[in-house]
Amino acid sequence: MEGGNSPSLQLQQLPLATAAVSVQPHTDSFSYKENLIGALLAIFGHLVSSIALNLQKYSHIRLAGSKDPRAYFRTKTWWSGFLLLVLGELGVFSSYAFAPLSLIVPLSAVSVVASAIIGIIFIKEKWKPKEFLRRYVLSFVGCGLAVVGTYLLVTFGPNSHEKMTAENITRHLVSWPFLLYMLVEIIVFCLLLYFYKERNANYIVIILLLVALLGSMTVVTVKAVAGMVLVSIQGTLQLDSPIFYIMLVCMIATAIYQATFLAQASQLYDSAQISSIGYILSTTAAISAGATFYLDFMGEDVLHICMFALGCLIAFLGVFLITRNRKKPVPFEPYISMDAMPGMQNMHDKGIAVQPDLKASFSYGALENNDSMPEIYTPATLPIVQEQHGSKGVSAPPYRVLEHSKKE
Repeated sequence: MEGGNSPSLQLQQLPLATAAVSVQPHTDSFSYKENLIGALLAIFGHLVSSIALNLQKYSHIRLAGSKDPRAYFRTKTWWSGFLLLVLGELGVFSSYAFAPLSLIVPLSAVSVVASAIIGIIFIKEKWKPKEFLRRYVLSFVGCGLAVVGTYLLVTFGPNSHEKMTAENITRHLVSWPFLLYMLVEIIVFCLLLYFYKERNANYIVIILLLVALLGSMTVVTVKAVAGMVLVSIQGTLQLDSPIFYIMLVCMIATAIYQATFLAQASQLYDSAQISSIGYILSTTAAISAGATFYLDFMGEDVLHICMFALGCLIAFLGVFLITRNRKKPVPFEPYISMDAMPGMQNMHDKGIAVQPDLKASFSYGALENNDSMPEIYTPATLPIVQEQHGSKGVSAPPYRVLEHSKKE
């Protein structure tokens, strides 16, 4: 009886094995859906964040150009931008829980494209229709390349999906590829920090490399925190694990130091250079960290990897062209042009009255002169006493600016 039953048992096990194999295509299709959900959330978050930042900027500009005494945080426009900014950041944060890290990070090019389009629509300068295409041709080409690169990223992005449980994150954290990557990153970060602090090497590449290295750890921890929150919402609690709070503390700390270095870079260099170079370096470092920690490209074929790399390069070129076309700000001139009368235009103002008007107080900065109108042109006596070259008891007269005639 036992020998007769054993063949039947083997025949009954065959359908189970085939059923296990047939589950794999279903998981692949579901993972592609997760990729699409994560990509859409990231695109939505970056788009909303770009609109929010432009709304807040518009609020500051409108208050600066009016006589409204209110602070910026008392206006509805600024608070609308703030709420949209929170909504956009929540969208980007939640996208890390669905799609791989290497797919979400390059999609930040959407914010650059959105800012360029908003800047063209709400531009304040006057332009002729014939000059519009010539002036913004680089922006149009850059936006087109960024859209093509984003399409390639979403289509050929990595398809690795793993539940962000505390056990899986701990296993990745102590794996030898990530430990080796962390060792190399710490050494490079310390060398860059030494040259930046001790040698005063204030090059934009050095500062943005520091930002990129910190940012790679930020996105790794963000994905871990977002994934553990999603798993907890689905029913398996992960918030009681110590690794969750370790990742949360690392996320906050690296984000703060990253913002500090970005603020220092913004004081030294133009925002267009920071946007383009920072996007390229940060995306490259984040993709490397995601491929090492989460093994994003494990099991991917060579064609998908090459097409994904091509999409990244096209997106890099698009962002570079968009930021290349931005108008550089005119540096502030720390002197007063003495060859122009008050209220008259000079060679520096391009049609805008820079000098104070005659009807207003004749003041520059914090210096005020409330004298009468006929005495405005009378030079003021400076409260500076020259050194005494004569006898000790004789005081030197105060220095007075001599009045010049029109011929001089």
